[in-house]
Amino acid sequence: MSETTPHSTPAAPSVRHGHSRGRRAEISLRALQIGLALFYGVASALPKLIAHPSAAESFDKIGWGSAGMYTIGALELAGAIALVIPLLSSVAAAALSALMVGAFIVQLTAFDGRNAATPLILIVPLAVIGWARRHRTADLVRLGRGRA
Repeated sequence: MSETTPHSTPAAPSVRHGHSRGRRAEISLRALQIGLALFYGVASALPKLIAHPSAAESFDKIGWGSAGMYTIGALELAGAIALVIPLLSSVAAAALSALMVGAFIVQLTAFDGRNAATPLILIVPLAVIGWARRHRTADLVRLGRGRA
């Protein structure tokens, strides 16, 4: 018994520390999801959905007009909402990443690279969310197949 006690005693704090670290990581990840959801919903989608002159001008310049502007705004808003729905968060991160690839290409081709780094920077936290929440995609597939 004396042999197991010394080994068990140090393990207890490390288990608690591991649990605490996992909890902190989960809270940080959730905060990241909420922060990105607010960014996409308020700073990115809202100007498009209310036809702010700067957004309308940008979409006119690329030839997409108001239909393109409202479509992209709606997709961003849907992605923002889905980021905070646990079952949809991984898929939302992937979809918003795809939008950011498109935004990067548009920035390079239509706007001479101005602000082209922004969509690439946003892909990084989206990839973190997508990877960390990837088990949710499997849950979503099972739900879609009626096996949940």
